[in-house]
Amino acid sequence: MKLLAIDTSTETLSVAVQAGAGEAARVFTHQAAGGAQASARLIGVVQALLREAGVPLRALDAIAYGAGPGAFTGLRTACAVAQGLGFGAGVPLLPVNTLLAVAEDARLSPQRPPARPDAPWQVLALLDARMGEVYAAHAHWDGRRWAALDDVQVAPPEQVRALHGGAWPDALAGNAFAAHGAQLLPEHPALPRIAAAPSAAAMLRLAPALLAVGAAVPAHEAGLHYVRDKVAQTTAEREAARHSASL
Repeated sequence: MKLLAIDTSTETLSVAVQAGAGEAARVFTHQAAGGAQASARLIGVVQALLREAGVPLRALDAIAYGAGPGAFTGLRTACAVAQGLGFGAGVPLLPVNTLLAVAEDARLSPQRPPARPDAPWQVLALLDARMGEVYAAHAHWDGRRWAALDDVQVAPPEQVRALHGGAWPDALAGNAFAAHGAQLLPEHPALPRIAAAPSAAAMLRLAPALLAVGAAVPAHEAGLHYVRDKVAQTTAEREAARHSASL
């Protein structure tokens, strides 16, 4: 299986190419600072990585991209590039939930407590949403694949719901700890906190299960999961926030 994965949903530009399948698969990755630089650098990085892997663009089985939640401009960058490549090469696109990619990144993290690979595991995946909020979702690993257990939350860190179906997660995972760590579940300090990201390599590992259930779409049908429709405050809202902070 030949796959390309792209993510610019955070401040990191992450690209990965897979050539082959199973134990014979070779994976080539590139990770660097993203943000405002991502749109200018992404296509060149993709081309260089495809050459390194020896995989022509038209030979790809699918192009996976981080579909959200995440940074508004970053999501549009990855989707637009994936669409352009998909249109030009006739390759289907595979939208990937970035919070599931965070969970998958955490699953193989050295920070994860030792466990059998097939052991069920529940994670509260978290991404810094800026504006004093986080994106969060429960994800469950059944030993073979991930499933999102509920809708994505976008809320201040102290309001994130961590209880699902009467059970607490086995770990928290994501990039929100530096900015919001003290406010995230302070009543459960013993829960492992695993630094993780929606890396392109994690998306490659999610891709086979997504392809198997028909999640690939034509380039013109590619979409995004913004979650938060409001991305900026009015002048009055900013003044009110400053006033509240000064009290």
